[in-house]
Amino acid sequence: MADIFERLLNNYGPIGQHRERAHGYFAFPKLEGEIGSRMQFRGKDVIVWSLNNYLGLANHPEVRKADAEGAADYGLAAPMGARMMSGNSNLHEQLESELAAFVEKEDAALLNFGYQGMVSVIDVLCSRHDIIVYDAESHACIIDGLRLHAGHRYVFKHNDLADLEKQLQRSSALIEKQGAGGILLITEGVFGMAGDQGKLKEIAALKDKYDFRLLVDDAHGFGTLGATGAGAGEEQGIQDKIDLYFSTFAKSMASIGAFIAGDRKIVDYIRYNIRSQIFAKSLPMPLVVGNLKRLELLRNHPELKEKLWSNAMKLQKGLTERGFDIGKTDSVVTPVYMKGGVEEATAMAMDLRENYSIFASIVVYPVIPKGHIIYRLIPSAVHTDEDIELTLNAFSETKKKLVAGQYKSEQIPDMAEYSGKRFEYMKVKTKNK
Repeated sequence: MADIFERLLNNYGPIGQHRERAHGYFAFPKLEGEIGSRMQFRGKDVIVWSLNNYLGLANHPEVRKADAEGAADYGLAAPMGARMMSGNSNLHEQLESELAAFVEKEDAALLNFGYQGMVSVIDVLCSRHDIIVYDAESHACIIDGLRLHAGHRYVFKHNDLADLEKQLQRSSALIEKQGAGGILLITEGVFGMAGDQGKLKEIAALKDKYDFRLLVDDAHGFGTLGATGAGAGEEQGIQDKIDLYFSTFAKSMASIGAFIAGDRKIVDYIRYNIRSQIFAKSLPMPLVVGNLKRLELLRNHPELKEKLWSNAMKLQKGLTERGFDIGKTDSVVTPVYMKGGVEEATAMAMDLRENYSIFASIVVYPVIPKGHIIYRLIPSAVHTDEDIELTLNAFSETKKKLVAGQYKSEQIPDMAEYSGKRFEYMKVKTKNK
């Protein structure tokens, strides 16, 4: 019999295998100071492009005041218990009502977390006879929800309507054969890695041809897209065609929690059957109070979204003018695609952080194929023109080094023990190829 712990210790996983070198620098880095476009990383001031603080609400004075008053008035313990048993309040219900009205749905149910919330929503909606059809680039929370699904699931190529139709035809045929079940189609309003919007309008039009319900995860669209900020459905003019609208408070609202909105009877079914909420403590009152204030600001201050988009357009225009590939993003999420190995990506990111004071997250193998590098830049309403210009200049200079082979190295330094001296040594040891 194998020891479970021995198996784990023999294989820390594709990311965990690098933990000793990466911890504290690339993995689990510590950004300190007040949340904003400039923070401190390992004692240095850096321009930060890795925070989901789209509207700059994290340190908005009204938000900070509401958070403080919520904590002072209620403490973190209240309400004590799960919503269904003893953890409900007028403010919880007020937040649900205001969210539903904002996204033009009859009702909404609060969820404690976005990731957990999506996993649980999929679980509560689908039986073993139901079929889930989903986009290939769906977020991990959707994929993990699918893993719990006892029935069939069919994936369609990312935003590929022809392939989607094939999967809907397969699903319809299987349901007819088994004589039971329905189809749930899951996609995203904005795909968080590439920044492109889901083809919600075209997908919704397929309802005239196929019988399915549409669930949209709009974590990155809520607050950033649409005339009022109600998300990708509003942006594309099909909010009424979305059967269930899901979003988190962790992006535009810079908070904790999530919600699911739709027809009152369906939301009520979810409310009374979703195990992760029935058997978990209610969202604490300070978060509810703070989220009410955040939603108020999101609704009543369109200049926040306007500033966010102004910054995003300056950043994206500057990158494309300098020859960078930012893919097909049509949101504020700004990916930057480059070619290079893990070692080169590591050295380039270090150079950006240590010598240009730019903190940007990188994505490399095994998350994406070998030989590719993705920087994902997240603009916010609090970034300045100076932040953008300094970042553009830094990316231009470091890309020249990448193309010239100056980041090729025989060894990735140990980030857990990293010092500026070690980085200089690594640069001396680099060799062009």
